Amino acid sequence: MKEIDKAREAIKNAQYIVFFGGAGTSTESGIPDFRGDKGLYKKTFMGYNPEEILHIDFVLKHPKIFYSFLQEKLSFDVEPNDGHRVLVELEKLGKLKAIITQNIDGLHQKAGSKEVVELHGSLREYYCMGCGREDDKFFICDCGGIVRPNIILYGEVLDPDKISRAVHHIKRADVLIVAGTSLTVYPANSLLDYFNGDEAIFINTSPTPFDSMATIIIRKPFSIAMKEIVPFKM
Repeated sequence: MKEIDKAREAIKNAQYIVFFGGAGTSTESGIPDFRGDKGLYKKTFMGYNPEEILHIDFVLKHPKIFYSFLQEKLSFDVEPNDGHRVLVELEKLGKLKAIITQNIDGLHQKAGSKEVVELHGSLREYYCMGCGREDDKFFICDCGGIVRPNIILYGEVLDPDKISRAVHHIKRADVLIVAGTSLTVYPANSLLDYFNGDEAIFINTSPTPFDSMATIIIRKPFSIAMKEIVPFKM
């Protein structure tokens, strides 16, 4: 039986599917990934490495450069792709219980998914580090504090509540779909250790360090694979 057929059968029989995704789920919508050959981290910005710019210490010292980087490199006007839409349908069917994403673009919610755990935060939320004022877009705060998106920067820890929600779902999953992620970012990748279900479906164009735990591996782009695996009428 082909891997696509195996994945289709696994999803058909599933009761509690959890989806775990990374940057590769958004590239087909036009958002560049971070670590790929043409990824965001491959070019410097104003003389700085992007990973350096996205560190909390850099933001505190050079907020204007950080703001410029956000505007030029992390401002996206894109739409969800077919993969996102398939996940919405699986959720409507009651099979998909949660999406756990490392992305900060909000495309899952834009597509219509309801239970989304954003491990690394969201570019759709901003807050002032001085007074705590919040908004859904960038603003200049009267208190003079640094305004930043509600994302996890290098040097910061993940939200324990989000980790708890992610673990809650992964422990209960009988099918785990992992897509578009290199699985090299800790501690997000360690969440897979909590999976004890029947089928782990990996959808990636390249191998990952966790491939040995997969029961099904599909070497195709996210949206193409999801459309082949999941017929809308199940």
